Amino acid sequence: MDADRGWPTRRPTREEIAAAAGRGLPDVIGPDLRVLFCGFNPGLYSAAVGLPFARRGSRFWPALHGAGFTDRQLRPWEHAELLRQGLGLTSLSNRATARADELTSEELVAGVTGLAVKAERYRPRWVAILGVTAYRIAFAQPTAGLGPRPERLGAARVWVLPNPSGLNAHFPLPALTAEFARLRRELDG
Repeated sequence: MDADRGWPTRRPTREEIAAAAGRGLPDVIGPDLRVLFCGFNPGLYSAAVGLPFARRGSRFWPALHGAGFTDRQLRPWEHAELLRQGLGLTSLSNRATARADELTSEELVAGVTGLAVKAERYRPRWVAILGVTAYRIAFAQPTAGLGPRPERLGAARVWVLPNPSGLNAHFPLPALTAEFARLRRELDG
């Protein structure tokens, strides 16, 4: 572990990362969550190490904390703590890729069916889709924007958040955190 930050000192090799293509990650999910966050799919690095949003530069964890969802900034290996905070994680596709645009439209659309089953079973108050592009494709809503949506998955309401990927240059961390905070305020309201 990196004594300063608690990060593992051994990182996967390029070969290990490449070999993670197609692997998945287990959901972090339980009954009656406040929010079930749903990403496009796991990235190769996350699949290689077996942890969600595992890159050191991941903006998911700082945005989650900065928006007030967690009492401190969690690290990827603390993902089980999300359940104690009433939060969960899943993906539309559980097939790791280098970039989200490697997923097919069919995979994203099919992912909605699986997500609906999870929402029925676990009954989160909100399902937050992490990425407007994924939402537009998966839900066949080509002009949709961020924020609350009229669709429901089971009894869960749907909210669209920006993709926390560092490749999403339209949303620097402060703007990303502000969007996450809009959802948190709705929960508290």
